[in-house]
Amino acid sequence: MIPVLICAVISLSVASTDLDVLYPELEHSRTIYVTENGPRLSVVAEQTKVVSRRGGNATLPCKIQRDQSLAPNRKMRIKWTKLTSDYLKEVDVFVAMDYHKRSYGSFHGRVHLQGSSPMDASLVITEITLEDYGRYKCEVIDGLEDGTVVVSLDLEGVIFPYFPRLGRYNLNFYDADRACRDQDAIVASFDQLYDAWRGGMDWCNAGWLSDGSVQYPITTPREPCGGKNTVPGIRNYGLRDKDKNHYDVFCFTSHYKGRFYYLIHPSKLTYDEAVRACQKDGAQIAKVGQMFAAWKLLGYDRCDAGWLADGSVRYPIFNPRRRCSPTEAAVRFSGFPDKKHKLYGVYCFKGHN
Repeated sequence: MIPVLICAVISLSVASTDLDVLYPELEHSRTIYVTENGPRLSVVAEQTKVVSRRGGNATLPCKIQRDQSLAPNRKMRIKWTKLTSDYLKEVDVFVAMDYHKRSYGSFHGRVHLQGSSPMDASLVITEITLEDYGRYKCEVIDGLEDGTVVVSLDLEGVIFPYFPRLGRYNLNFYDADRACRDQDAIVASFDQLYDAWRGGMDWCNAGWLSDGSVQYPITTPREPCGGKNTVPGIRNYGLRDKDKNHYDVFCFTSHYKGRFYYLIHPSKLTYDEAVRACQKDGAQIAKVGQMFAAWKLLGYDRCDAGWLADGSVRYPIFNPRRRCSPTEAAVRFSGFPDKKHKLYGVYCFKGHN
């Protein structure tokens, strides 16, 4: 904070002076200068964004800068909170004061202070989950002095549009949240959608984002998608009614611990047979998010259409070629066929602890 110089002109009536006797109509003025010192405690982060992955660890930086004139205070309080995507509230993560330390909710047992020095309030998060993505606030309170800084935790991952067997535009916000979680993902944020758009994502169906807005990314403007004469960008429907409005959803997932694979089987399978075949192999039928993660993050490539857990049939092409997504790398979608059709293979997932 820049020191503030305050100039106040104060009218004074001074009695019993020679000036008063000689000049009774004279109003005396005195100028008083008051200097306010800058803050004696501040909080800084050498980087405001940290990138990690699901299952990994991350350290969110937070360093305390404390004026030496302040007396030592064993009751200095360090508090970390997580900001919700709409910034309407804060979720408690970790609090420390002297020897008393406490972690909260889903962070319990997974967070601690780095503590490389008495002035280090950096937070270490272990076994990162998809839900850990977001912005965190470090707040330090030392008597009457306090300081805050915000640090973002980003995750390596992939965003994908999703709709269920019911068809397009059938999900309110809460249905959308469940749909993403069912596919080993979470509802994507605007920042994640924006990064995907900058990477070339083009999708003409509007979907929910984590802040309750509905948007969609367009790289090639065209008539059915906002107009041919518009500029590329993210089309925004704004905040919508989370209960009454229905759209698709953009989901986000990250690295996983396990093995995603196409099950070699002597014959094509119905959906129920596909589920049992994966179980017989010591695995589970794979989810949509696991296929997207394997494709985008591991370069998984297979030109065989296979069942997934939601009853859809898809196949991942990382290297475009004739008869297998010749124009672009993509997860190809064959729809939601009748589950009794014996026309497809199956993708399985075997988790690792």
